[in-house]
Amino acid sequence: MELMYEKVVVFGLIAVAAFVAGLFYIKRKTSIIYATGIKAANTKRLRQSKIYKSLEQKYLVLRCILIAGIIGSIVSSLFLIARPYKKDDIYSGVKKRDIILCLDVSYSLYDLNYEITDYLKEVVKGLEGDRIGINIFNTSTVTYVPLTDDYEYVLQKLDELSEYFALQKEYQDKYGEYVYIPDELLDEYNELAFKLDYYDAGTLYNNQVKGSSLVGEGLGTALYSFPYLGESDRTRVIIMCTDNELNARKKQIMDIEDAAKACAQNKVTVFGIFPSKEAFYAPDEYDYNSCKEEFKTAVESTGGKFYVRTQDQAVSEIVKDIQKQEAMLVKVVMSRQYVDLPYIPFIILIICLALGLSAGLVLQR
Repeated sequence: MELMYEKVVVFGLIAVAAFVAGLFYIKRKTSIIYATGIKAANTKRLRQSKIYKSLEQKYLVLRCILIAGIIGSIVSSLFLIARPYKKDDIYSGVKKRDIILCLDVSYSLYDLNYEITDYLKEVVKGLEGDRIGINIFNTSTVTYVPLTDDYEYVLQKLDELSEYFALQKEYQDKYGEYVYIPDELLDEYNELAFKLDYYDAGTLYNNQVKGSSLVGEGLGTALYSFPYLGESDRTRVIIMCTDNELNARKKQIMDIEDAAKACAQNKVTVFGIFPSKEAFYAPDEYDYNSCKEEFKTAVESTGGKFYVRTQDQAVSEIVKDIQKQEAMLVKVVMSRQYVDLPYIPFIILIICLALGLSAGLVLQR
């Protein structure tokens, strides 16, 4: 505990001491005046009586309590005026992490994508200060959510994506095996296809010429979604979900190796999430291990970590591990605040006043 105005106590105590000295001086002068006055006879016997001694003792005790109460009240009042306080140094960090969720929205990944968007809703609710963005890609990439700290907006868009992946699942379950849609299912199919077109129109743009699942371009676009790449001091993270089943019909602008190299050069860390072997789409057309190893090599070249979604490793555990590993860049800000501590002198003041008043009332009787 410190005093903001220490001089108040020093000068106050000097003033109190001077006042008490003055009182003693006045009392001494008064005593001398009474000593030369007319004296009563036979007071010695009265002073030796039990009742007199009892009253005198009581008077002395009450007088001491009264004086102590007055002095205690004055001193505690001086401490209150001097304003006792303590200093609190508050260290607050300004989070400076940018996270882009990069999702391969091929219909082969609807289960994994649904799981990650559903879990991320809870993660986003707990964010404070981080910015988050969402890119979805297939043939081309759509910046579905630009980097923002408007978490309500992010949650709304995650809800929309969850609905999109649920529609993909419905499409695959009902119509995935049909070459031609039967007439009795045509109306229902057209309604579902119309809903899916809202999302697919951007990600499948020009797919007849370029192909699909252009993973390198998806990662590259996510990288260049970060503003001021060469200048910013923010920690940059891409969480990418894909099965790496490249189906390019012409050369990509940037393949996955080039995209990963560009991420490493710009200090952007990529964390990859890959489906399990059981959930891998078209194993007759694509080699599971080749797709996995290529994606893993690209991810780890950026300093990130590669995960395979299995029964033993759910998306929730993967995302928790990513959060735990990624050290956030924090700008530490120290602010000092002064907290008043009037409680102890105030309580002492109340007690001293109560004692002094009580002693004074008893002495009056």
